[in-house]
Amino acid sequence: MQALEITEEAARLCAGFAELGAQVVDADILLSADTLLDLYGEDIRARAYLTADPFGGEMVLRPDFTVPVVEQHMQSHAEPARYTYAGKVFRKQEDDPDRAHEYTQVGFEVFDGRDPAGADAAVFAAISDALDGLPVTPVTGDIGILMAAVRGLKTSETRKAALMRHLWRPRKFRALLDRFGGRTEVPASRIALLAQADPLAGVDQVQGKRSRDEIAARIAALREDAATDPISTEEMALIDALLGLRETAPHVLSALRDIAVDLPAIGDAVTAMAARLDALGARGVAVDALPFEGSYGRTSLEYYDGFVFGFASDAPDLPPVATGGRYDALTARLGDGRAVPAVGGVIRPDLVLQLRGGL
Repeated sequence: MQALEITEEAARLCAGFAELGAQVVDADILLSADTLLDLYGEDIRARAYLTADPFGGEMVLRPDFTVPVVEQHMQSHAEPARYTYAGKVFRKQEDDPDRAHEYTQVGFEVFDGRDPAGADAAVFAAISDALDGLPVTPVTGDIGILMAAVRGLKTSETRKAALMRHLWRPRKFRALLDRFGGRTEVPASRIALLAQADPLAGVDQVQGKRSRDEIAARIAALREDAATDPISTEEMALIDALLGLRETAPHVLSALRDIAVDLPAIGDAVTAMAARLDALGARGVAVDALPFEGSYGRTSLEYYDGFVFGFASDAPDLPPVATGGRYDALTARLGDGRAVPAVGGVIRPDLVLQLRGGL
């Protein structure tokens, strides 16, 4: 596949989004690493290319467009607004060396708080229309429902914060949930530490990368956690039910309404999902056959906090052709607390061409 073909396909997709009222924007390829490290922590180093600049400090090759586009939007103070863009992103591929380390993305972003359900539907429909005729299957999810469920658990704020931090790391989240629910035992090393009359005996003012005060605070937090009652069996079962949902969207909505009776914290998120399905149906999306997975989107970058979606081909060796979702909280973090409801999606034109060539 020639680079020129990918560029031309990207331009075609971008023009289609521009026809929907999106402003064509560009973003720097080299970004300050401080913002990404603040958002995602040290984990970003495993999937992004970082370098050092004598004057700019630590920099990163653009891993996606969302962060720089949000930063541009928050400076403009325009609302509502629509944007589209096309360009290369750069990702490390430590687990699969055959996957591309750099590839082109085309995106469509909508910043509009007047009708969140309508904006979700508009972005999904725009991406779906751009892929019309290709052998792809959509899947949807809603990170906001799981977030609401975690916030509503009858446990300590410390435990809920820990679960929220690892929401996008399914294995770590499951390990924490099982421990907080008493399904797995507390590590023996922790039990031994807390059993000591003075765990700080012999600890210097600075131990490794932590000060003595930091170590003391950590031990205090561990003691508090050890004294906290396990998450109830009933609540654990409800979380398991949420994560295990895998059906068409209307069937999932019905199941979620039943779960909300015992877990009322998800009520608003379930209502928002119902409104979104209505908005999708109004745009001609076949909602009755639309797949929904309770865990979908939990291995993506940690800015999605609501509706999430993707389009995948039947080829097992191909990554998703398109992905997207809602990221309201990200705008607040990049806008010094001023949040603007936002949703967007991206398409890989190289995969579009590959699928089109196989028809």
